[in-house]
Amino acid sequence: MGNKKLSMVSLGPGDFELVTIKALKALKNSDVICVPTKSKDNSFDKSMTYKIVKDLMNEFGFDKPIVPVYAPMNFTTDAWQHQVDILMDCLSEHDHVSFVTLGDSAVYSTVYYLLDLIEQQNNELYHNSEVIPGITSFSLASSRVKKPLCLGDGALEIVPLLEKKVPTTKIYMRPKIGMKTSELVETGDMYTFENLNQKEENTIKGTYDTVKKYMTLFIDFHK
Repeated sequence: MGNKKLSMVSLGPGDFELVTIKALKALKNSDVICVPTKSKDNSFDKSMTYKIVKDLMNEFGFDKPIVPVYAPMNFTTDAWQHQVDILMDCLSEHDHVSFVTLGDSAVYSTVYYLLDLIEQQNNELYHNSEVIPGITSFSLASSRVKKPLCLGDGALEIVPLLEKKVPTTKIYMRPKIGMKTSELVETGDMYTFENLNQKEENTIKGTYDTVKKYMTLFIDFHK
């Protein structure tokens, strides 16, 4: 599958006008778009995801085949494998396939369950895949009431309402140039991101001893 490409496309929080330009371009350049549905009969009667995709097609004048992907909310490997099988079948016939998800793929999305399986089963395709981020529901909610999620030296927490201890990913932002990173306690997989989307963009696993760039972001991904 050296010439095959898989795009995991985030559609934002339910309004096609909140889809990013990058996401729109990926959909327009795809040969087929895989759209998840919770209906066993593969219908899209109640699918917000399907509606967004169709609205984008109507608004921007393009048309692509849509393949339903049954995606029950049961969080089982068998269910994720079924979705991966559908993506693989599409890629056996097409060069560029997109799979869409609501909100942002990084936050409580099926995307990374699927990518984990793809990495195990087809490493080449995994490296030919891309994940396109989107606007989150809580970013939209913040804008509705004109209140920031974090400001100044404030912090932001995303807390799942579950009565149990859960794994946590920590994001460290707004460091000062020259500050030491020894106080950052790594509990999972720590990555350092410098100057994202700039010419000097750099990503490493782990940290440098001191912060070199103002636009530096640390993420300790839970295992």
